[in-house]
Order: sequence, then C-alpha cells, then structure tokens
Amino acid sequence: MESKTLIYARLITPQPGASSGLDIQLKDKQWVCNWNGGRLTAEQPTDLAEHEGILCISRGTPRFANGSNKHAHTWLSLFTSKGLDAAREVKGRFAVAFINTHQNAVTLLTDRFDTEPWCYAEEDGELGFSDRADTVPLNSRSINPQAIFDYLYFHMIPSPVTIFREVKRLRPASVLEWKNGITKIAKHWTPVFDENPRLNLTETKGRFLDIVRESVKNEYAGPNTGAFLSGGTDSSTVSGMLCQITGEPAKTYSMGFDASGYDEMEYARLAARHFKTDHHEYYVTPEDLLEGIPLVARFYDQPFGNSSAVPAWICASRAKADGITKLLAGDGGDELFGGNSRYAKQRVFGWYDTIPALLRANFVEPISGLPGLDRIPLVKKGVSYVEQASVPMPDRMEMYNLLLRLGIDTVFEPKFQARMNPAEPTELQRHTWAEVNDAGLINRMLAFDWKYTLADNDLPKVIGTTRLAGVDVGFPLLSDELLDFSLTLPTDWKLKGLKLRWLFKEALRGFLPDEIITKKKHGFGLPFGVWAVKHPGLRKLATETLEAFGKRGVIRPAFLRELHQKWLPEHPGYYGEMVWIIMMLEQWLQAYAPDWQFDESK
Repeated sequence: MESKTLIYARLITPQPGASSGLDIQLKDKQWVCNWNGGRLTAEQPTDLAEHEGILCISRGTPRFANGSNKHAHTWLSLFTSKGLDAAREVKGRFAVAFINTHQNAVTLLTDRFDTEPWCYAEEDGELGFSDRADTVPLNSRSINPQAIFDYLYFHMIPSPVTIFREVKRLRPASVLEWKNGITKIAKHWTPVFDENPRLNLTETKGRFLDIVRESVKNEYAGPNTGAFLSGGTDSSTVSGMLCQITGEPAKTYSMGFDASGYDEMEYARLAARHFKTDHHEYYVTPEDLLEGIPLVARFYDQPFGNSSAVPAWICASRAKADGITKLLAGDGGDELFGGNSRYAKQRVFGWYDTIPALLRANFVEPISGLPGLDRIPLVKKGVSYVEQASVPMPDRMEMYNLLLRLGIDTVFEPKFQARMNPAEPTELQRHTWAEVNDAGLINRMLAFDWKYTLADNDLPKVIGTTRLAGVDVGFPLLSDELLDFSLTLPTDWKLKGLKLRWLFKEALRGFLPDEIITKKKHGFGLPFGVWAVKHPGLRKLATETLEAFGKRGVIRPAFLRELHQKWLPEHPGYYGEMVWIIMMLEQWLQAYAPDWQFDESK
C-alpha cells in the first residue's frame, strides 16, 4: 500500500535578523530536512533539488522537452530562466514548489487537472503546504461546517475549499506566490477554443488517432502495464491502443455487479474479444463493500463520496495481485470531445435563448406559469422546458441536484442550516463558469467539467483508489497534446446536432466494434442501494453509520430514519446515493474527527 503522505513542508517567516527556515518531512521514507543550506536528497515519487538558496520540490510525472528524468533539477533550471512561464514548457502530471530561502518566498504550481494537489494554510505569519489537506503542518485545524454542506451538495468538496477551515486547495492550472505573509493566486493556463476552424475531416481523424496512440505509448511503463476496461468507448480505445503499440495482448480488468441494470460486462467482453486482450473480470459482492467502505473512506484526506471509488479500488487491487504496477484509465474522452448527455440536453435548452427576449417575457413565460398547466401531461413537458431554460447557466445544471430535490429545510437541523450559506456551491460554480467567457455553450460546459467532473471528482477517485491499491495510474486521454488538439475542433464535431462526441466516434469506426461506439455510457455503477436493502451486513452498516451521523447536529435524525427505513426500500437506486454519501462522510469523520459535533457558536 502506498503511503498517504508524500510530503509536507512549512516555510517559516524569520524573526528580524534571522534566516529563513524550512521544515520538510516525508513519511515512511524516513527523511526530514530542517533547511539551513545543507544538502538535500530524496526518493521518488518526490524529487528535490537546490541551487543558490532556491529549493525545488517536484511531484508527479512531468514531461520535459529535453526528455530529462531529473525532474526537480530541470524545473529549477526552467524557473530560474523563465519564472512562472516555466509551466508552459512542461507537460504531464505535476505539482511543483519553488522555495526562495533568501527572500522567504514560495511559489506553488499545479497542472491543468490538479492531478497532484497542493493544499496550503497560513498560520502566525507562516505558510504550510502539503499534498493532502490533512497533513498541512498546522498547530491546530478544525472541521469547516460549510464544507460539509458543500460535500453533501456535490458529493465531494471542490477546490479551493477543503474540509478544514484553515486549509485551502490550489485550483487546477494555478500558481500561488507567497512572500512574507502576502499571498497571490492566479491561473497560469486557461483554455482558448477555436470554435470555427477550417479543417479537413479525413486529416483530422488521422491526427486524432495518431495523438491517442502516442499518448498511450507515453503512459506505457513496461510489461506490467494494464488497463481498466469498462466496455465503454474510452476504456476500450485505451485498451485497444495498448495492444497495438505493444504488439501483445494487453492485460485488462473489469468489474461486474450481479444486479439488474448495473452490469455491462458483456461490453467489456466484447472489447476484450475484439482486441484479444488478456482479460480479467471480477464480480463485486456486498461483502467486498463491507471491507472496502471504511478502508476507502478513510484513505482520502477529506470526505469523498463518489460511489464508484470502492469498485475502482477492488479492480486496482485485483490487478496489483496479478503483478500489475500501472493501470491506464480512460477518463477524459467525454469531457474533451463532448460525450456527456447533459451537453445535448443543455443545447436543447439553449435554443430557448434564440426566442426574442420580448416574446419570452411577455408571452411564453406568463403562459407557462398559469396554474394547472403543469398537471396536463402533454403541456407539462413544455412548462418544465420553459422553467429550466429560463434559468441561466451554470445554475440550470443543478436544478435536479439531489440535495435541492430533497429540500434543504427537510434535510438539515435548523441551527446548522442557519449558519450555512446555501448559495456557496452556486457561487463556486459561477466563478468557474466565468473563467471561460469567450466560447460557446458546449465548450464552456467542457471547460467547466474539467474542474468539477475531472479535477474535483473522477481523477481523485481513480488516483486515490489506485494509490491505495499500490498501483500507478495513467490517463492517456487527458494528455496535453490531446487536450490542445480538442481546443482546435469545431464545436459541431464534438456535438453534431444532438449526437455526442461525433468526431471521436467517427475517427474510431473500424477500430472499435460498432456495438461499443453506439452503446450508451455506463461505467462502474454501484448497486449499493439495492444491496443495502437486501444484504444484512450492509443494512446494519448503513443503519449504524446513519445513526452515528444523526448525533452530530447536521442532518435531522427524523430525516435520516425516513431516508433509511422508508425511501431507500421504495426507491433504492435513487435514495441509495444519499445514504452512500452520508455514510462515507461519517466513516471519514470517525477516523479524523470522532468527537466533532456542529457548534453554532464557532
């Protein structure tokens, strides 16, 4: 099992006449450095270098133009010559820190998807930072109740917020500059879309395939490299390309669930047969969840509620047992090339904006608001359409948010609700939406998802669970080259009418089986709600965990009882998600803050 903590550091503001101080520790690797200009050494995955009082801490797998594998030394050279522009010279996954001990200053940089996070806090004029929110060096830390609200809203805690009041997480593609107690944060990269380029379709499809092939090749790490294979377009593409570049059957891994509507193993088998992979499959059981829930929940540095995290850990663990040291994942294809159904849905709502404003305000909206229309079956859909289309983006995408549908007044204790800002999740999303204001609806949604779907959710799920299993992971479909390529595509080649990721699929015709190209997106779904109703062990775990959380003063115990005893049995697929996220939150709190209760005075 990998160590949770890679590194943490504290930059100490010196007293008058004193020199800068820096305390660095690397758990399990057993090295500690109290900086005084001495020699530094480190082991992977963290790399250190120092030159003339500037210390560089490099994490991840950055790729440099000169091919150097001395990451920290190369970073330091680039930073010395180019300053913050150094980030433009580097590809791949990275987090890097530059510490100027002469000027008592620090610079932190994250990659485009925040795959290697930096968390930080200021305390008593000092800056502490770490790869995890729970290991940022502080004298004290406290649970942030607003972050708990945000978690229940998003099912994760999006940056820059963390579960701790005192700790922030640097957002993707960002730079933090700190000097003597003054902090500046900015983006070092924002996407620029070319929405109407003149491209040759045949040439573009060929270029796409070349980039995907090269991206898989760059992530290949020898014969012990395998691939997740869900049977979807993305994972099938990565698995097929892995076979192609090695000339040998790729080792592929799939999870199945013996529950109606949750299993798509047939598509994984179809892809495995098509590419002749060395395929491994496993059917997850309720007993697996009983083992995995507390283990996965407590491995993360803050509450994390993605329900496919436990299956991902099981899959990676099976691969690890077979000697696999690195797995390739298919994350990113949907978000780069327009593959999520919500893109088509929001395009339909976007058509409403083409109706003249006066006509909307004076005719369409007043009529749709007449009492009783929402009870007429054929008219009801039109009323719902106008209601949703009238809400601006990105707020419109959260109109069916689970927490909002259940009702904030229904869910939360009055004292907790009174101290929360229910608008914070919306404000966070609006900030991200506003960062890309020179693109059309679809591309803005893609850029939005790079933050909320990838950086805050799907990538932490895969990175965290593979790390827990002791396996490295690569994301070929999120290579810088493929991302930059996607920025140059016409919008209609991503979403052609209402056809999702049109170019992606057209380019892969003949490479992928037609059945996979035309199938609906599924992924590693988890039938937790179904099992929690039927399986005694899971039912007991859910009951005990919800009862324990009901004593923390956040959610009304009456709501928790009704959720578990009435709504879950009636609609396990829908309400199982709410039970899951509360359960994962309580599991995390039991490990990191067992005595915490909401206190309205704090």
